[in-house]
Amino acid sequence: MTAAHELRAAGLCLAYDGREVITGLDLALPPGAVTAVVGPNGCGKSTLLRGLARLLRPAGGSVLLDGRPLHSLPSREVARTIGILPQSPTAPEGITVADLVGRGRHPHQGWFRQWDAADDGVVAAALDATGTLELASRRVDELSGGQRQRVWIAMALAQDPDILLLDEPTTFLDVTHQLEVLDLLADLNRQRGTTVAMVLHDLNLAARYADHLVVMCEGEITALGRPDEVLTAELVADAFALQARVVPDPVTGSPMVVPIGRSGAVRRPAAGLGLP
Repeated sequence: MTAAHELRAAGLCLAYDGREVITGLDLALPPGAVTAVVGPNGCGKSTLLRGLARLLRPAGGSVLLDGRPLHSLPSREVARTIGILPQSPTAPEGITVADLVGRGRHPHQGWFRQWDAADDGVVAAALDATGTLELASRRVDELSGGQRQRVWIAMALAQDPDILLLDEPTTFLDVTHQLEVLDLLADLNRQRGTTVAMVLHDLNLAARYADHLVVMCEGEITALGRPDEVLTAELVADAFALQARVVPDPVTGSPMVVPIGRSGAVRRPAAGLGLP
C-alpha cells in the first residue's frame, strides 16, 4: 500500500492569459480514495486538474502537498508523488511501449541512482498490471486507442506515484475500453491504496467508480461528497440544465442518471415499418 499523501487547494485561483477560470477554490482530495470531478463543458474541470498537477501556476492561493506549497517543492519529489495523465498525450514518433513506460522511472534516477534491475521489475509490473506486457516491443503509434490509453497508465504506474491525476481518461474510447480503463484504476486504488482523481464526462461512470464526487459549475464547486449523497435530479438540473431522473444502477446500486429529454415521451416506431 502507498503512503496516504494529502493534496489540496486553498483559495486557489487559476487563469489563462489573465482571464480567471477558477477563483478562490478550496478542495482536499480524500487520501486513498477515488475522486471524480464532473461538470458541464467549460466549467474548469481540466483547469483544476492542471493546477493540482503543477502544470498551471496559481494566479492566487496555493496547492498544498502534505501542507507544503506544491510549487516550492523539487520537481523530482513532486514527480515521485504525483502522476499525471493529461488529455490526449502524445508520444515521440516511433517509440516502443517498453521505452515509453520506462520513462516513468526518470524521477527515480539521478547522479547516484542509475537504472538497475529493480527498475526493470517496476516497468514489467506496470505492463503486466495494465495488460500491455505483450505489447512491450510494439510501437505506440501502431496501437488502438484503448491500448494506447492503457500504455499511458502503465507509464504513470511505473512512476510509482502515491497520487494519480487523470484528465478524461475515457475520452474517445468505446464502452468496452472505458470500463477496462476504469476497472484498472479501481484495482490500482484497492491494491496499492493510490489516491486517484479524474475528470469524467459520464455521470453514471463517475457515480459507479468514484468514492467521492466533485461537481463544478462556472469555475466553482457546487457540491461534493459521496455519489449517493450528491447526485440528485435537482443537482443535475441545476448544474447541467438537464431534466433527468436519478435511479439506482441495477448492477451496482450507485446513482444512475436517466435523461428525460424535451418531451419526456417514449419514442415509438413509425407506422408502416412492420415493427412491434
